[in-house]
Amino acid sequence: MCTLECAQIGGRGSVGPDPALYWAQDVGTTDRRAREAPVDWQYDGIPLHPLLVHLTTVSVPVAALSAIVVAAWPAARRWLAVGAPLIGLVALVSVPLATSSGEWLEHRERETALLERHTHLADGLLPWSIAVFVLLTLWWGWNRFAVPRVTSSGLVRAVAVVGPVLLVAAGIGSLIEVVVIGHAGAVSVWKG
Repeated sequence: MCTLECAQIGGRGSVGPDPALYWAQDVGTTDRRAREAPVDWQYDGIPLHPLLVHLTTVSVPVAALSAIVVAAWPAARRWLAVGAPLIGLVALVSVPLATSSGEWLEHRERETALLERHTHLADGLLPWSIAVFVLLTLWWGWNRFAVPRVTSSGLVRAVAVVGPVLLVAAGIGSLIEVVVIGHAGAVSVWKG
């Protein structure tokens, strides 16, 4: 049953713990964002952010390089097939995991300008990862399903030019972004 404290918080008065009670707990001096995080981004007292960052720093460049390779080399497009969009999906999923765990860790560390720069830059990786994943998926789908059925040679030529340009641009942007973010993170750890 909801206790008096729960009722004062605005509890339901029903049987069982009130989820609002969790959010209203006094968790010390951490700010609101840290209290709202429902995931404890640590294992056995060790933050998961370094592990998830390694997943991101491998999968994002591999997805970016896959985008560049399938754009420039038709044989690789056939060889990688659906593997390229799957690599892009792994990269896409890894980015929010790394940023969420990083935000969790940020609220437990001493605030510095270097750390703030790293976290600000990290927010820019998700759009690049989305672009790489979407373009890889569209490129695979276009080549797998549409090209054999499209009768307009003009459309096929236009997509054959625009698609690779977009894939290469997204791949290069993603590579640059992950390197800049990783460097800022390393600087914040070692010099911060």
